[in-house]
Amino acid sequence: MTDDAFVRAERLVKVHAPGSAIAVRALDDVDVRIARGEYVAIVGESGSGKTTLMHMLGGLDRPTSGTIAIDGTRLDGASSRELAAIRSNSVGFIFQGLNLIPTLSALENVVLAARYARRTRATALERATALLTELGLGDRLNHRPAQLSGGQQQRVAIARALINEPALVLADEPTGELDSRTAESILALFDVLHARGQTLIIVTHSAAVYDRAQRIIRLADGKIAADAS
Repeated sequence: MTDDAFVRAERLVKVHAPGSAIAVRALDDVDVRIARGEYVAIVGESGSGKTTLMHMLGGLDRPTSGTIAIDGTRLDGASSRELAAIRSNSVGFIFQGLNLIPTLSALENVVLAARYARRTRATALERATALLTELGLGDRLNHRPAQLSGGQQQRVAIARALINEPALVLADEPTGELDSRTAESILALFDVLHARGQTLIIVTHSAAVYDRAQRIIRLADGKIAADAS
């Protein structure tokens, strides 16, 4: 871990339902430093805190205590509006449930993410079309999610994550619902992103996924149990 880390979390604590009888310490004094361009897998059993950590690093949730920064910009003290701007412009999310809008086409799903980041519609359309075409969906631009296979939907989600050229891409179980052949094609895309210098943080249970990463951070009971390159 480097002192000039691109992603930095220090003494990170997250307690769900603090002060109550059902309080859960999801993260317990976690320190993480990730260099620009690293490909990192976060692994652990269910309930180990890995998805919570991903949400913290991407500004989707706030820590109970501790600090988080992306490229020197602090997330832990940012306002809700500032966090929204950081997420729109600096972080690309690929969610386990994909979260595609079923009434919108593949193209419209990707364009919408660019519009949230205040790109003009013309720019958003051009960039979204190019991305989806690069991902092999040039003939599926006007198809809605229900008209696409699981792998095609995942590619739409990846395009949506990349549309604003984020500094950081976070993925939660990106191959969890895919057959092995489709999963391999998605992992090959991540390899390409990494080769281009993209910073990737992948939350996964799958050895097929984490074996591709440069580095594996293993969580157990909200703490880092191992951190190996």
